Amino acid sequence: MQPAIQPTLYESLEALSEGLTGEILNGQLYTQPRPAGPHAIAGSVLGIELGGPFHKGRGGPGGWWIIYEPEVHFVHNAEVVVPDWAGWRRERMPYPPEDQRFKVVPDWVCEILSPSTKRKDRKIKLPLYAHYGVRYAWLIDPVKRTLETYRLEAGAWIETGRFADADQVVAPPFEAVSIELETFWAPRRPDLARP
Repeated sequence: MQPAIQPTLYESLEALSEGLTGEILNGQLYTQPRPAGPHAIAGSVLGIELGGPFHKGRGGPGGWWIIYEPEVHFVHNAEVVVPDWAGWRRERMPYPPEDQRFKVVPDWVCEILSPSTKRKDRKIKLPLYAHYGVRYAWLIDPVKRTLETYRLEAGAWIETGRFADADQVVAPPFEAVSIELETFWAPRRPDLARP
């Protein structure tokens, strides 16, 4: 009797059911469901704010690919991350890949923290991004209504800004425009508790 052939981690990632996002981080497969409302709203607004001036060049310098949930391969199928958003300067990546595998290290990544992913995003993914040379990282927390921005220097993350609530954001690598942080947040629900 032949032993059953175990699928590779990447084959397991490709076989995930609809509605799950998978990543291979430090040799382990991680999965998470699609994001909740506040996470989805913050991510959508970020795409709108950066897409016009940087992806399309409307009201800004252009010259970027700003892409939602790309499958980034740092090592051939061994380190596969799916940041909420990533950006590449077009001079570094003139053409996106023909398939889903982005093999050029992004210039910028953004993770939108949720209760189920924030530890992984901070403790596993940020160090991986630094290890592979991503130059800029943003962390958005829609529950705390904050944005943290970082730049990589000598292999370590240096905080370049911390913004909250209704702050105006001017932060690298997108300092050519000012972003209204208040538009990222879902309205707070009124207290429905009975007296």
